[in-house]
Amino acid sequence: MRGSRDETFACRRCGERFALRYFYRFVLYCAIFLALAGCAGAVSDSPAGVPSPTPPTNPTQQPAIEGDTAVPPPTTEPIAPSAPPAQLIQPGDLAYLGAFRLPDRDDWEYSGYAMTYYPDGDPNGSGDGFPGSLFILGHDQQQLVAEISIPAPIVSPDKNAAGLNRAALLQPFADITGGAFGELEIPRAGLAYLPPQAGQASGKLYFAWGQHFEFERTPTHGWSELDLSAPQTAGLWYVGDFPNYVLNDYLFPIPEAWAGANAPGQLLATGRFRDGVWSGLGPSLFAIGPWLDGNPPPPGARLGDVTPLLLYGRSLPNNPEIDVSEGHQMNNYAEPDEWSGGAWLTAGGGKTAVIFVGTKALGESWYGFANGVVYPTSGDADEEYPEVPPWPYDDRGWWSEDIEAQIIFYNPDELAAVARGEMATWDPQPYAVMSLDDLLFDTGFDYERQKRYLVGAVSFDRERGYLYIVERRADEERSLIHVFQIN
Repeated sequence: MRGSRDETFACRRCGERFALRYFYRFVLYCAIFLALAGCAGAVSDSPAGVPSPTPPTNPTQQPAIEGDTAVPPPTTEPIAPSAPPAQLIQPGDLAYLGAFRLPDRDDWEYSGYAMTYYPDGDPNGSGDGFPGSLFILGHDQQQLVAEISIPAPIVSPDKNAAGLNRAALLQPFADITGGAFGELEIPRAGLAYLPPQAGQASGKLYFAWGQHFEFERTPTHGWSELDLSAPQTAGLWYVGDFPNYVLNDYLFPIPEAWAGANAPGQLLATGRFRDGVWSGLGPSLFAIGPWLDGNPPPPGARLGDVTPLLLYGRSLPNNPEIDVSEGHQMNNYAEPDEWSGGAWLTAGGGKTAVIFVGTKALGESWYGFANGVVYPTSGDADEEYPEVPPWPYDDRGWWSEDIEAQIIFYNPDELAAVARGEMATWDPQPYAVMSLDDLLFDTGFDYERQKRYLVGAVSFDRERGYLYIVERRADEERSLIHVFQIN
């Protein structure tokens, strides 16, 4: 798991929970912040210019439990199209094909936060119409990557995982980073396969890694070979001068035609969304091409060919957080949102879309505890701090009344306008939203299991139009893979 309650402590100033092994590091950084700008201003999750979240009407109300009268969850507000062209992929173009299980090993518990499709994987597959393989991240705290086959998905009307086909293990778990990142607190990671670029002899498995707190800029990206037993890791590299909070999570390929017209040679999209405004007021996205700076770039290199495509705020020099202000937010943004995966979709007839998949906060949002108790974040000395509620409501962070798994759709033409400097990085908005809850096996919060996020990584088979989405901890504590096809 991501850390037990007796291994953490909470910061009364910035309102965040830390692992105890980070205590002294945290004290050091707070002292630095106090000397430079004041701890409250440096780490507050509610910077000036951004409205503070409105607490629930009854902040001490317990969530509905079995036997109570549950309040129906609020519906998702529609997002108006931002003048989309006729060739945008719409939610109705995604046909659901079913789901499949991961291999039957404990390593797959708490898995699926990073994943990529490999078209040449599983060459001796079953011929069931789902060729290729998936490289996927295993247990959150082990941070190892394995390769699995793709069995035929099955639609389960009763949401019974036992009736689904199970993937086979093609390559066992390995550390493709060469131990470069060490132990991470609440890790974040991204994976993307690309065929050979710039004279490379083989395709590469590109990766990005990080953690919940990123107090300083550090190198985040690298690549490895596809043989997990001999990854020959290259990296790590900085991505321009942008802070880690907007870089080191999801990774996915950019179509060559779009990159050629708008970001030449930059065929890899990278980005991140972090709760609590530190990464901006919505998901970020950048186009990069590491091979443009060397084959490979030397360790510690700063990738110079970086094109911002989406950033809801401003990146300031030497600031580990994104500077935000009112008016720079994604429509329907909420602090507890979690956009955990992305893909650049294409289909016949030139239809296209950039999507992000994640867990959307619904209803009122607040910083504090799961049962609605609000915890102050201003840092004022005279503020009163509430008692920590009993388990299972004692996990402090950003919460909301309800959650929903969603796909949000962006217009690649608007991202092209950002790349050309014709739109600000915060101007593009989603033109469509698709709820996934009716298809998932385990929706909503599960406080006793500390489950608050519904989905994880995404990958896309461009040749066949198959979209793979991870549902986290839906097969007991293992993940499931849901499969869609773009019509």
